[in-house]
Parts: sequence; structure tokens; C-alpha cells
Amino acid sequence: MTQNSNGSIFAIAIALPCGAAAAAIAFWAISFGGFLSLVTGAVVAGIVWWLLARDDAPMAQGMTPPSAQTGPASSDPEPDAAAASPSAAAVAPAQPEPDPAPAPDPVPDPTPMPKPDAEAVLAAGASADTDSASDTGAAAKPEMLSAPKAGGADDLKQIKGVGPKLEQLLNSMGVYHFDQIAGWTTEEIAWVDENLQGFKGRVSRDDWVAQARVLAEGGATDFSDKVKKGDVY
Repeated sequence: MTQNSNGSIFAIAIALPCGAAAAAIAFWAISFGGFLSLVTGAVVAGIVWWLLARDDAPMAQGMTPPSAQTGPASSDPEPDAAAASPSAAAVAPAQPEPDPAPAPDPVPDPTPMPKPDAEAVLAAGASADTDSASDTGAAAKPEMLSAPKAGGADDLKQIKGVGPKLEQLLNSMGVYHFDQIAGWTTEEIAWVDENLQGFKGRVSRDDWVAQARVLAEGGATDFSDKVKKGDVY
């Protein structure tokens, strides 16, 4: 049933006893107050009936149960969205920021190398030159001549192992006479053996010093005799 039907039934239920009460008052007024009391009671009864019979009477509306209302009261405040849902900060606490990585230790500048002493450099260079000369036989280089002696150069081809080309090489180096070769020491022989370009080792292999000693004293060898006869060259 709708709200209006409920209000009408309720009004009728209230109006009937009220009308009866008004009628009783009217009859009582007639017996004691006359016609005016009757009219007064009828007017009062009519007013009560009219008020109670209205569909929208305030009493009927006031008695309507709260469950008949179809919607929520407009005055009820809507729930706060912020209060309904917890904040992000309450749900998940903020993660602490990681500590910054420690700065690397500074790399020290390399220690500059000390400048070499000029005297030490010169001394080292001189020592190196001496060692190099010893290795190549420079310190034992025999005495050389810039030109043959007054009597002219000896025929070095009389020494076995010295041909025309090798004789020219010896002359270009400053070797012109038998007595020069005859006086060479072991160190000087090693130097000449090392510096005979294209003929290295010939001095020791053919024993030039022993042959030169014989020829320097005016003697002869079997090979020198052949050279003098022209049987060799």
C-alpha cells in the first residue's frame, strides 16, 4: 500500500471516535447549554473531521514509518572519500632513500721521476762506449799507417790467404808492411778478423802473423816462393 492509502485509513480510524466524542459533547451541550452549544459542538466536530480526513494531514505524515522512505535523507552528509580510503602514506610507508655510494678515494698523483744528472749520463755514455769498443775490439785496434813507408808497400800477396782484393782492403785500412802484421797481438788479431768486411776470420785461419814474421826478417815460405815465380797469381 502507498503512503496516501495508509494516511486515509489512519485518518478515518481517528476521525470516527473523535466524531463520536464531538456528538456526545453536542448532546451534552444541548441539555445544558441550548442551541448555541449544539452549533459549537457541530463546528468543532466538523473541523476535527476535516483535519483528520485530509490525505496530507500532518498527523498522518508524522506517523508514516521511517521504513516507507525510499531514499536517504538529503541532510545526511556523504562520507568523505579521503576518510573512507586510507592514504597512500598509511598503506605503504615511504621507503627510505638509499645512502649515497661513498666517493672513491682520490688517486694520488704519480711521483715525478727525478731528472737525470748530466754528469751521470755522460759517465754512463762513456762506459757504454768503452764496453762497445771492447766487444768489437776497438780498444785493441792495431796501429795503422796513412801511407806506405819510403821503400814502398810490401807484397802482402806473399802471405797465404791474402789475394789481390784482400791486399787492396788491407791497404785501405792502413796495412802496408809485413812487420805491421808480424807485431799484432791476440787482441789486435781479433779486431782485424772482425773488421775485414767479406773476409772475417782470415787472419787467424791462415796464421798471417807467423808468415809475416818470416817475411819481415827477409825469409821466404813455400807459398811466397810460388807467388814470386808467378805460379799463384
